[in-house]
Amino acid sequence: MPPLLVAEEDDLFPPTPGKFKTDHHHLHRHHRHLRRCFASTSATFMWALFLLALTASYLSLQGLLSSGNRLLAASWGGIQWEKQVRVSARPRRPAGAGAGHSVLVTGAAGFVGAHVSLALRKRGDGVVGLDNFNPYYDPSLKRSRASLLRAQKVFVVDGDVNDARLLAKLFDVVAFTHVMHLAAQAGVRYALENPQSYVHSNVAGLVALLEASRSANPQPAFVWASSSSVYGLNDKSPFSESDRTDRPASLYAATKKAGEEITHAYNHIYGLSITGLRFFTVYGPWGRPDMAYFSFTRNILQGKPITIYRGKNRVDLARDFTYIDDVVKGCLASLDTARKSTGSGGKKRGPAQYRVFNLGNTSPVTVPEMVSMLEGHLGVRARRREVEMPGNGDVPFTHANISSARRELGYKPTTDLRTGLKRFVKWYLSYYGYSNHGKSAH
Repeated sequence: MPPLLVAEEDDLFPPTPGKFKTDHHHLHRHHRHLRRCFASTSATFMWALFLLALTASYLSLQGLLSSGNRLLAASWGGIQWEKQVRVSARPRRPAGAGAGHSVLVTGAAGFVGAHVSLALRKRGDGVVGLDNFNPYYDPSLKRSRASLLRAQKVFVVDGDVNDARLLAKLFDVVAFTHVMHLAAQAGVRYALENPQSYVHSNVAGLVALLEASRSANPQPAFVWASSSSVYGLNDKSPFSESDRTDRPASLYAATKKAGEEITHAYNHIYGLSITGLRFFTVYGPWGRPDMAYFSFTRNILQGKPITIYRGKNRVDLARDFTYIDDVVKGCLASLDTARKSTGSGGKKRGPAQYRVFNLGNTSPVTVPEMVSMLEGHLGVRARRREVEMPGNGDVPFTHANISSARRELGYKPTTDLRTGLKRFVKWYLSYYGYSNHGKSAH
C-alpha cells in the first residue's frame, strides 16, 4: 500500500502530551509534499487573482461602453452641443428690423414644424428645433426635412418632448422668448391601433413642455397646435371658437381638447401666455404621407385603387383644406402678437393672455372634387372605390370661421385647393423621382 500523502490525525495531534513520536523520514516527506501543495495552491491563487482582475477590467470596460452608448443615444449635452444650441437660437434680423425672437420649435422635422422653422429663420429669428423622428410615418422624410433646416443653420435636437432633463437643459442654455409646440401624435384612425401613443405625446408631452416653460426665467410665450378635430360632433357650420367642443369623435380629438383645458390651467395658475391654434386639414409640399391627398397621389401613380368614404345617405365628405404657406403665416402672426408671460420661475404676477384661433381656408371642398383635381395635375385617372364611412373617428365635414384670426392676427388665406395641389404634385414628382412623368393636364 502506498504511503499516505497526509499524516494520520493521531500522529499529528497525539491524544497524550509528551508521547509524540518523531519520525524524521515521514516528516521530511510530508514537508516536501506541503511545499508542492503550497506551490500548486499559490499558482492557482495567482491565476484566480488574474482572472478576477481580468473580469473586473472587462466589466469596467463594459460599464464605460454602456455609459458611452447611453450618451450617444441621448445625442445631446456637452460643450459643443450647447454651442450649437446657442448659435441656432440667436436672432439674425437685419438692422432696424427689431430684436427678433428666439423660438423653440417642437416637431421641427414634422410637416408644419419644418415650414414654420424655415420661415422664422428666413426672416432672421433664432430657431432651435426638437424632434424624436418617430416611425409613425417614414422617418426618412423627416430626416430630409431636417436636412433642409440644417442647410439654413437651424439646429434640430434629436430628443423627446417628454424628456424633462433635456427640456430643462435647453431652457438653461437658452432664454427662449417663445415656444412653438407642434410636436404631436397625429392622425385620427391610428388611435384605434395605438391609443397610448396619443396620451404619451399629446397629453404627457404637452405637460412636460408646459412644466419646463413655467419654470423658466423668463417664461416664454407659448403657442401650440390644437386641432379642428376638437369640434367633434358639432353640426353647426362654420365652426367658431365659441362653439361646443365637449363631444370629441376620436381619441385624437379628445387629447387635443384635453390640451386646451390643460393649457388654460397653466395660464391661470402660472401666468403663461398661451395661444392655441386649431388647424384645418393642412396640406402642401413636404406633407404627411398618412393624409388622404398624399396617399391618393401615391396610389394613383402606382395604379392602385383609392378608397373614398361617404357619409350617411351617400353624402360626400368635405374638408376645409388649408395650404401650408397660409398656416405658416398664421403661426408667425401668433408668435408676433403673443404678449409676454406674467410669471417668473413658476410664480404668477398677474393675468396672462389666453387665446384660441381657427386657422382654416373657409372654403370646404368635397373629397371627390379633390381627387378630380389630383387626376388633372397628375394626368392619370384614379381607380375609385367608394365605401360608407366607418365609425373610426372621422367627421363628415369641417369648415372654419376665421373672423377672429383675421381680426387679431391679420390672417388671410390666399391659396385655393387647386393651386395648392398643383404645388404639392410638383414637389411629390420631384421628391420621389418621377422625373419622366408627363406634365400636368391643368
